[in-house]
Amino acid sequence: MGTDWAPIIIAVVLFILLSPGLLFQMPARTRAMEFGNMCTSGISILVHSVFFFGILTILVIAIGVHIRTG
Repeated sequence: MGTDWAPIIIAVVLFILLSPGLLFQMPARTRAMEFGNMCTSGISILVHSVFFFGILTILVIAIGVHIRTG
């Protein structure tokens, strides 16, 4: 029986892509959304973490994505 790597891979990719300020920041300091500003704030961390856990839950639990080895 192999290991299911999907939750790990999906979580790492989403963590990188949804880091506030890397690709986008929502909400930004002066606008609703800014792209590539490399800044962050407490509220944007909260918003991005809700996005992260929402998308992770949908992909791993609701859809049931699996990557098995062995």
